[in-house]
Amino acid sequence: MLIREIMTPEVIVTSPDHTLRAVAKIMMEHDLGILPICENGELIGMLSDRDITIRAVARGLSLDNTKVSQLLGTEARYVFDDQTIEEAAADMKQFQVRRLPVLDRENRLVGIISLADIVLNDQSTATEALAAISQPA
Repeated sequence: MLIREIMTPEVIVTSPDHTLRAVAKIMMEHDLGILPICENGELIGMLSDRDITIRAVARGLSLDNTKVSQLLGTEARYVFDDQTIEEAAADMKQFQVRRLPVLDRENRLVGIISLADIVLNDQSTATEALAAISQPA
């Protein structure tokens, strides 16, 4: 089964210029734990609620003055919509993440896939991925 068949196509994104408070409000309003960061239509990273609480709040960074760009780390990890769900699960295992942004072959963000999406379609693949994701890094 292909990722495009089970991914969530409606993706809320944010800009690297938004403040952490603005992003936290978006996450709260939409009940999200992670947001893709896009600039000029290109995926440049991901920001999680954990990034805000652990990397920003614990360091005493101002939620009103700290921009998303100040917390961006390594290159964004993603999958393509024409890959299989087994490939997505393998990437989740490798990177120890539960969600990945989905790009088309023109590198446009077209969705997001979660471990929960995979569970609903292939429990054995998802169980194997979850076991690896849950291991200490």
